[in-house]
Amino acid sequence: MSRLVVVSNRVAPIQEGEATAGGLAAGVLDALKSKGGLWFGWSGEVTDASVPKAEHTVGPITLYTINLSREDYDQFYRGFANGTLWPVLHYQIGLGHYEEAEFRGYRRVNDFFARALKPLLRPDDLIWVHDYHLLCLAESLRAEGVANRIGLFLHTPFPAPGVFMTIPSHAELIRAMCAYDLLGFQTDIDRAAFQDYVLRHAKGEPADGAPGAETMRVHGRVVRTGVYPIGVHVDEVRAQAETPVNRRQATRLRAFMMDRLILSVDRLDYSKGLRQRFAAFERFLAEFPAHHGLVTFMQIAPPSRSDIETYQRIRREVEGEAGRVNGRFAEVDWVPLRYLNRGFARNVLMPLYAEAQACLVTPLRDGMNLVAKEYAAAQDPQDPGVLILSEFAGAAQELQSALLVNPYDEAGMARAMDQALSMPVEERQERHQEMLKIMRTNSLERWRDRFEADLRAG
Repeated sequence: MSRLVVVSNRVAPIQEGEATAGGLAAGVLDALKSKGGLWFGWSGEVTDASVPKAEHTVGPITLYTINLSREDYDQFYRGFANGTLWPVLHYQIGLGHYEEAEFRGYRRVNDFFARALKPLLRPDDLIWVHDYHLLCLAESLRAEGVANRIGLFLHTPFPAPGVFMTIPSHAELIRAMCAYDLLGFQTDIDRAAFQDYVLRHAKGEPADGAPGAETMRVHGRVVRTGVYPIGVHVDEVRAQAETPVNRRQATRLRAFMMDRLILSVDRLDYSKGLRQRFAAFERFLAEFPAHHGLVTFMQIAPPSRSDIETYQRIRREVEGEAGRVNGRFAEVDWVPLRYLNRGFARNVLMPLYAEAQACLVTPLRDGMNLVAKEYAAAQDPQDPGVLILSEFAGAAQELQSALLVNPYDEAGMARAMDQALSMPVEERQERHQEMLKIMRTNSLERWRDRFEADLRAG
């Protein structure tokens, strides 16, 4: 069988016995560990010039990385990828900016990836590209003469055409995306938005003549689209939550808190809705005073992209909101909101998930959000907690048994917190069982196997 070649912006470090955080990294590792293959991408290092590094092998996986120059990092990563694409893909148009030079840098790095990858490829390799950093990679590889099957999985949302078209280079990006043989999306909403753009604005047409067909003819090619919701290893998450040494760590963390814990775990990003969440918690405290002194809301938010001004600003705003809420409601023996601006290893997080009576996962927009699924998987089936989930997270398309909320509705989220903490155990069990059933069906293995099989099938 042909080899699997995975390409992503970053190649995550692999250390024996230490799980790699993040949906993309977890999915890539799972795909490669089962059959082996090559993982190619940026090393995370910024050097004087963009250059390839020596390959190295970890078990069945060969890692091949490249360094980026300061100019490439600034224009490709900080500039177009995270200053233009990321906000637009998450419907945050007002936070984005566009510079032609940054888009050229984005194309240049995609071309650099293609040139560095081509000598490593075998004729029958299957190439699986990940995420918004590399929308143009297939077109760059085709220009280098690579004829292999190439698929792209987009971990982020794909916005409605009117939103995507706020990027001045939108038509060029869509043309480049159509150089892939298979485009995978987290939800049918995302795929429908892409298809809508292609059919209405790129002169595409369904390959079989039926509206909304999976296969389209566009720009002289036949492109297939599919929906592949990324999942988690349900039993593995539950086992991590129940490991005795991990449970002891979670118990120590909880020793200084009140009887009930509401937990949130997010990368510090404006798309996660932290300010709106803090405002909703403040309203919860104001409108449901019976919970005073009994509940702690813990927000874990490790920093990300800290060299980008937008992220520096959101950190200052969130820290200010946390202080203001505590200043209004805290007592000598009770601090209602605990904000931790740092990351924790999975052996700490999984049992902490299991300890929490409720979990707030309320992004303004998210491709999937695996925190929601990990929280549900970590719960004790006999006494499960309650997942409060944004209807704008991809996970909401599957986890309909969660308490679905609009993250812009402070009052609605406040009521959901009260409902979660007051919910009878029988209802909690029923909701939890329904979520587990769906998560076992749409597992991480099924995500991997379906995408790979569809890419092979052509």
